[in-house]
Amino acid sequence: MTTSTRPSDDERLRRWRLVLGGEPGADGTGRELTGQDAAMDGALTALYGGAGNGNNGQNGKNGKGTAKDRGAGLGASAPSVARWLGDIRTYFPSSVVQVMQRDAIERLGLAALLLEPEMLEAVEADVHLVGTLLSLNKAMPDTTRETARAVVRKVVEDLEKRLAIRTRATLTGALDRSARVSRPRHHSIDWDRTIRANLKNYLPQYNTVVPERLVGYGRAARGVKKDVVLCIDQSGSMAASVVYASVFGAVLASMRSIATRLVVFDTAVVDLTDQLDDPVDVLFGTQLGGGTDINRALAYCQAQITRPADTVVVLISDLYEGGIRDEMLKRVAAMKASGVQFVALLALSDEGAPAYDREHAAALAALGAPAFACTPDLFPDVMAAAIERRPLPIPDA
Repeated sequence: MTTSTRPSDDERLRRWRLVLGGEPGADGTGRELTGQDAAMDGALTALYGGAGNGNNGQNGKNGKGTAKDRGAGLGASAPSVARWLGDIRTYFPSSVVQVMQRDAIERLGLAALLLEPEMLEAVEADVHLVGTLLSLNKAMPDTTRETARAVVRKVVEDLEKRLAIRTRATLTGALDRSARVSRPRHHSIDWDRTIRANLKNYLPQYNTVVPERLVGYGRAARGVKKDVVLCIDQSGSMAASVVYASVFGAVLASMRSIATRLVVFDTAVVDLTDQLDDPVDVLFGTQLGGGTDINRALAYCQAQITRPADTVVVLISDLYEGGIRDEMLKRVAAMKASGVQFVALLALSDEGAPAYDREHAAALAALGAPAFACTPDLFPDVMAAAIERRPLPIPDA
């Protein structure tokens, strides 16, 4: 015997009434919205209901658009927006709140209101909000700057908690494996790994393992084993990638065996390596927007390389080059020929690949540097593969 979970007729009418919205009785259900349902509908109407909010008579992202214009809006004052932000946090889960906030910024042109401290204190912070704040950085008044830094710091700290432990563990393992000696002296044999590597040679009649292949400890255990250069496109479309790359840069910089350099660029190149101890400082040192000169950025990075065989260069860009295309490709080819491991990421975010220059991506792939979008969860594995000089774990397109 099973218990039915189908909603009652009354509940179905309630849900339809919320979907349809509109004036009382205009939807044909004969049911009016009251109490919390009316408040939820009001919050959605303010964002998705009016003709002037970019809906153009089509359904909004929550399906709230109707053939009838539902004139509404959030108004043009920070207090009214702050109240609306409080309402949606009351009625909807955090994931929905973040989508609605993003839509409000894009559809209703509320970016300027993020310069108001009371509004910043009301928002549900996420990576996309941080990207918007960074794009407004230069226009931000002093009264808002500290509040904005607090919002950015909260997001950055949450990301570090989520990403740091696995990143350090994955890369530490990769560094250890890359430093192992295949013909060690007796005192340098790693017996634990040697036994595990030779279990197939176990002889039961002698109750022993024949060590056909010896695994030794790496030598410079305390020294810097790899140099990593993160070269980040800070054009406006790369905002989420800039946030994640800054967090990963700080995590890598905290590892003694990796020397990390972080470079951001548009048409100019800025080296933010000396700020890597605080990713919030890194982020506020960026300037989202503007043109792109990948060739100039790679020229700077190339000049910093002193140990090409032990260097990984990670270019994070949509590859829309405003500089000299042929020179850019020649630099990548030269770095690879010198022994540098070159990684090209179209994005470092959860959203997948943005619009990107497919011709340049194909040209990089022809040089042995395939360009692909990478999620934050995959990034440690990509870096580990680059460190160990094995094929990159490229996700399916």
